[in-house]
Amino acid sequence: MTRWGRLRLPRLLVALMALVAGLLLSTTAVTARGTDLRSDRRLQLSDLLVRQRVDLQQRELAAADLRAQVQQATERSAARDERTAAQRRQVAPVALAAGLVPVRGPALTVDLDDAPPSATSSDPDDLVVHQQDVQAVVNALWAGGAEAMTLMGQRVISTSAVRCVGNTVVLHGKVYGPPFVVTAIGDRQAMRSALAREPGVELFRRYVEEFGLGYRVQAQDDVLLPAYTGTVELPSSTAAAS
Repeated sequence: MTRWGRLRLPRLLVALMALVAGLLLSTTAVTARGTDLRSDRRLQLSDLLVRQRVDLQQRELAAADLRAQVQQATERSAARDERTAAQRRQVAPVALAAGLVPVRGPALTVDLDDAPPSATSSDPDDLVVHQQDVQAVVNALWAGGAEAMTLMGQRVISTSAVRCVGNTVVLHGKVYGPPFVVTAIGDRQAMRSALAREPGVELFRRYVEEFGLGYRVQAQDDVLLPAYTGTVELPSSTAAAS
């Protein structure tokens, strides 16, 4: 190979590599349309979550509207028909126990909150409210004779499940952050005594004193708790034959 050929070959290779690299960059830019592909996927997922949340809220509003229409129709029918009125009186205690009607009366409200940002501990879990803390308050209030209860304004019934996700609580598919507020209608003194006896509440109050978590109990003379508006159906299950 001549000296000229030896000099020209590397130049041709460099030019070819530059051409291929340029084509790849152009193809990527066209495909992404000038945006980061991974970022675009994240935005699409975020948009999907927002749409699903809006759709759920719209369905809940529609269901609440239908329940209100049924309630009004039942009341009109009961006003005209004694048999319907008698049936309503018969199911009233069941509806109250199931949380399907609003309840008004004197109440006790318990607030639980995370420790302030200035608090320190070797274990970060010491500084936040956990599922078992909220559940201990709920259990104590039921044990103290609560007639009706809400958590974060939502009616709590026998099938309600309080779940913890990080430092948030999930109830009936909705996520809430601290402070967590539990309100119960009933004998306020009996509920206070039940809170004092509950081991889980006693343990939480120790952390209140040591790490500054929030715990406050307030008496209220007149509170209206809303009816439960979710589904009351229980999931069915079948046992496999042995």
